[in-house]
Amino acid sequence: MEKRIRRAAFGVLCLLSFQLFAATVSFEDLARHAQYSQVKISADGHYLAATTVVKGKPMLALIDLVNHKGTMLKPREGNQVVDFWWVNDHRVLYTEGTQVSGWDQPFATGELFAVNGDGSSSGLLFGYRAGTSMGSTRTQKVQSERASGELVSILRNGDRNHVMIASNSWESGADGAYTQLFIMDVNSGIKRPVGTAPLRNASFVVDNHGVARFAMGSDSHAYPVVYYREGEGQPWQLLFQGSATRDVPWPETFNRDDTVVYMSCPSTTAVGALCPWDVASKTMKAPVWTNDVTVGEQLILSLDGRDVVGMYAMPGTPSASAFVPGSDTMKAIAALSKALPGESVRIVSSTEDGSKAVALASSDMDPGTYYLWDAATEKAEQLLQRADWIKPNQMASKQPIEFKARDGLTIHGYLSMPPGREEAKHVPLVVMVHGGPFGIRDDWEYDPLVQVMATRGYAVLQVNFRGSGGYGEGFEHAGYQQWGGTMQDDVTDATHWAIDQRIATAGHICIFGASYGGYAALEGVVKEPDLYRCAVGYVGVYDLAKMYTDGDVSDRISGRNFLRSTLGTDPAVLAAHSPINQLDKLKASVLLVVGGQDQRVPPVQGESLHRALDSRGVAHEWLYKAGEAHGFYDEKNNVELFERLTQFLDRNIGGNAAVAGAP
Repeated sequence: MEKRIRRAAFGVLCLLSFQLFAATVSFEDLARHAQYSQVKISADGHYLAATTVVKGKPMLALIDLVNHKGTMLKPREGNQVVDFWWVNDHRVLYTEGTQVSGWDQPFATGELFAVNGDGSSSGLLFGYRAGTSMGSTRTQKVQSERASGELVSILRNGDRNHVMIASNSWESGADGAYTQLFIMDVNSGIKRPVGTAPLRNASFVVDNHGVARFAMGSDSHAYPVVYYREGEGQPWQLLFQGSATRDVPWPETFNRDDTVVYMSCPSTTAVGALCPWDVASKTMKAPVWTNDVTVGEQLILSLDGRDVVGMYAMPGTPSASAFVPGSDTMKAIAALSKALPGESVRIVSSTEDGSKAVALASSDMDPGTYYLWDAATEKAEQLLQRADWIKPNQMASKQPIEFKARDGLTIHGYLSMPPGREEAKHVPLVVMVHGGPFGIRDDWEYDPLVQVMATRGYAVLQVNFRGSGGYGEGFEHAGYQQWGGTMQDDVTDATHWAIDQRIATAGHICIFGASYGGYAALEGVVKEPDLYRCAVGYVGVYDLAKMYTDGDVSDRISGRNFLRSTLGTDPAVLAAHSPINQLDKLKASVLLVVGGQDQRVPPVQGESLHRALDSRGVAHEWLYKAGEAHGFYDEKNNVELFERLTQFLDRNIGGNAAVAGAP
């Protein structure tokens, strides 16, 4: 297996024993939240803002690049900044999040706050309470809203004191209301209505004159829909209508002069494509970008944010493809990529004139470092490391793999070998199945859970089974109604691929996953009882019928319709593919991990399986955290999870050494 340039630089370190690596990379370090998760530059380049953690407390750091000063803004107690945007040269709009049951990270409260770059005039602009700004110069009353607000667009029509926001009322039940649009003053919070979307929980594309022209989302059947209008005050017209098995072109952004809209578009010759849609004729033009393996992940814009110049994608490792030669953004990406071999470089923020930009360089082994790029000098300076306690040379790399499933479909994934043992054979293997299952995929990015296992001597195999996102609508739809069917077979086939490649030995393999992955782990050991020695179900689903009665998806009409399309409704099939009904086939050791506040997959799923195993006298391990939700968030709880997980693996499939007696 080919080693990357970065690892070659640490060849001497690779000669050290594995035990040194294991001792160096602590669970506490792997469980720590990133110190800097987002960094953005102001419109004029005077300030930086960054979400950070100081002595365990989440903060918004505001940094004056000219005067070399800084200040910290502390969110409301128990909250943290979820996202933020520079709306002009000195004003930041931000949202806060709080821990909500059902989520493994703070969930946005629907409130919108603002603060100046020097830390003054901070306060609530939109939210469910009467608030006052806390700046020293003035006090503004904010209307109490029984709705959630979110930023739609910073206006590019020369008005930098207003933004467009969307508001979704709380008064219309779980399915939501028709989304309302407002223009809001970023200083006072005063807003005026500018329209209502033709569907619930809509997202929008806004032109360069500050008018929402596209409204997109899902209809009551959970089918994708796109609406279009000629201008503000004009009627919305249905432009594209999808179905359970047919996606639609998806608007992304206008070009500089509003003559073209770039859309993710269906293609008969490629998996992913980006097409210009001509506004005047309302016709789709030939693609400017295609990929035979994956769909586009994110547009690459010119540094001033006005033109589309390329596309980020992840067929295996990340790629940045240009379709506008010689753009300033691609020059920056190319220069940084050359200086930082082995890293994936993305531009995450830039000034209004494109003279400066913030770039993030990261990899499978590196949480990432932010750099400040100067377009005039074509040089960069290091700003902030996301997690400077993580040493990339001690981490495991992710190697893209692919194989043919039993029906001939090409399946992609990643293999992580223990650091320093990349060429080893017959290593204890963990098959790690992602959640979702639909529209979600494993990727090449740094993953603490992968590192927990790989740095303790385990190979980790991740599988983007059919139904996963990123490989086109046909691949995703192929997983519909295949819980326990061909989706599970893909995971089984991946396991056999690893055995055939002599990476692992049958009987020394564990299967592990969270959410849907927890389902796949338990379904795997009852469907293939002689293939896996053990299974770890983390906040998983074990009784498929309960998905229609428990959990936040079934609370909504659209959610129930989505389940009907993707899970199926035949009670006999659901029962037959539910692990809780197949325990007579179980041979593997089991560890169940449950969060007591989980609303996505309520704890009754894990608790019911726990009781069913107890009633059969089947010994198993149990980790329950009453205050956690759909995935653990607290660092101490994650350390305990990592300890329990690796102890469980050690007992069942071995520790740091290769399997004894393997050929």
